[in-house]
Amino acid sequence: MTGAVPGYRIEPLPDPESVGEDAELVEALREEIRSAGPITFARFMTRALYEPGHGYYRRQDPGPGRAGDFITAPEAHPIFGAAIGRLVGEAWRVLGEPAPFTVTEPGAGTGAMATGLLAGLRDDASPLLNAIRYRPVEVEAARVDALRASLRAEGLDAVLIDGAAPEERVEAGVVLANEVLDALPVHRVVGRPDGLRELLVGLDDDGSFRYVEHEPTDPGLGARLEAEGVALADGQITEVCLEIDAWLAAATRHLARGVVILIDYADEPAALHGPGRPTGTLRAFARHAVGADPFRHIGRQDLTTTVDLGAVRAGAARAGLTAIGETSIGELLAAVGNDLPGRLLLRSGASLQDALTLRSALARLLDPRGLGGFRVLAFVRGLPEGTSLDALRRVRRPG
Repeated sequence: MTGAVPGYRIEPLPDPESVGEDAELVEALREEIRSAGPITFARFMTRALYEPGHGYYRRQDPGPGRAGDFITAPEAHPIFGAAIGRLVGEAWRVLGEPAPFTVTEPGAGTGAMATGLLAGLRDDASPLLNAIRYRPVEVEAARVDALRASLRAEGLDAVLIDGAAPEERVEAGVVLANEVLDALPVHRVVGRPDGLRELLVGLDDDGSFRYVEHEPTDPGLGARLEAEGVALADGQITEVCLEIDAWLAAATRHLARGVVILIDYADEPAALHGPGRPTGTLRAFARHAVGADPFRHIGRQDLTTTVDLGAVRAGAARAGLTAIGETSIGELLAAVGNDLPGRLLLRSGASLQDALTLRSALARLLDPRGLGGFRVLAFVRGLPEGTSLDALRRVRRPG
């Protein structure tokens, strides 16, 4: 290839059609609908993603990463984990540098965030590394095994504690969740002249899945949209996640004092449910291809929706959390990570390929239309009013 860099080979992306579907899960869903009638999309999504032994997040194959289905910020490059490590380090200092200091990561996956964060603390010679205890939480045990192996390769596995053990009260720490809220099950609804209707999942005569309009199965659907000042036009579809409150309460109930950091693609209610998104935000990811049909590749493709910032803020308040700041991935890197590229490239053994990989990753992580635009929200519990974190400041730019 003309102009190719010697020794640097770009592998082709895998074929999205090659993933197939989980036939046993598909038949189980059909049987549930045949026996009990149409189900909510939230029920369908729960089984498609989390069915033991069959759901997308219960399989052992990789999800994020080049060999998987999509790239998350931690998978894009360890520089992101290192930047989050600096945010966590500032939270630790604000809390008075307690030891131990427990970082709980729901949806920890195979360890891209943990490895980048802990390696970054090591490179910074941060004293937090002596106090930190890292608790990964995953629905699939095989992924925690991969996480442990990743940290062992870096000599960092000694800080791990068992996320599957009975939950204990944490006197001081952080809850860190990257791209978790977007995979919570959602209901799909559609506006009609006579009021809100819900889109349930039913079957055609040939056994294929289809949407069936129905009265809302939960009064919370209309109440959420009404509280957010949303009125759907006739035929306009959107998604409503009713599980955010319960998730926030469960994920933070162990934390007596500390900081909660949530990272995800998200939007304000008016834009999320507005006329600019007439068919909602439901997306399906398989082998780096993005689709809109949730009824293909069942159990083998990820299903996500854009997170409702209004619902997160309200749910956090009900969970006893206080908002202290919001930023974006791009802004966070600009605020705390200006020296990180140089440090990473000065590591022993760093190569031209490493420089090219970092350059490509930074293009993704700083692009406000891509990963750089993902929101970073921080909440606290048990800290004085007015507590702030400098890492969350927005960087002023010329013009």
